[in-house]
Amino acid sequence: MTGPAATFGFRDVAADEKPRLVRGVFDRVARRYDLMNDLMSGGVHRLWKDAVAARLNPQPGEVIIDCAGGTGDMARRFAKMARRAQQRRGGADATILLMDYNAEMITAGREKGSEPEICWNVGDAQRLPLPDGCADAYVISFGIRNVTDVPAALREARRVLKPGGRFLCLEFSRPVTEPLQKAYDAYSFKVIPAVGELVAKDRESYQYLVESIRRFPDQQSFAQMMREAGFARVSYTNFTGGVAALHQGWAI
Repeated sequence: MTGPAATFGFRDVAADEKPRLVRGVFDRVARRYDLMNDLMSGGVHRLWKDAVAARLNPQPGEVIIDCAGGTGDMARRFAKMARRAQQRRGGADATILLMDYNAEMITAGREKGSEPEICWNVGDAQRLPLPDGCADAYVISFGIRNVTDVPAALREARRVLKPGGRFLCLEFSRPVTEPLQKAYDAYSFKVIPAVGELVAKDRESYQYLVESIRRFPDQQSFAQMMREAGFARVSYTNFTGGVAALHQGWAI
């Protein structure tokens, strides 16, 4: 391996190689991605996402970036919530800019139907095709651990937010107790790849997804990365004992 290194599961690979490898994973899992999320989490990921949407509290007229938005399950939540608020008190339509690096994921999402507020785009979290200070909020859910250069993606999120804009990141994290960590590890490494092989006929991709979770920084380390990228009032909320965490900050 030559050049800067990046993580791909438990492997270290060349930074310029990771995007191709990650794209291959999501090309393979796109059609069954939502089903697999349900099976892997017992449906709990839906509750986590509902909590993120409630925390975001989308409003009429806002521009919201849904980065690594995949098949659009978060974007649909945001659009419907903003429309309900609009029906109560008026205001302009919200705009949900869904960005995902993988065109297959977007195609799978659009086939499920859209909402009028959603704009679907292929885009790289490290180089968003958007002007400075254009968005009221930026959300990334279960996507930032797949980015080659996480600090670069955080700086890019800060760049596209207006002053005072909200940043929310939902990601798998570290269970807060040792017994929970051991149980979660056993489930992750023994059950999830086996379910991926059975349902999606793809053990390798789900092995990568599990390994990528283990390589991602813990809650406090990621919070510090956010501060270094220029976010203020950084905080995090653990879900399901730290199996996932919602990190939040404000652009200054």
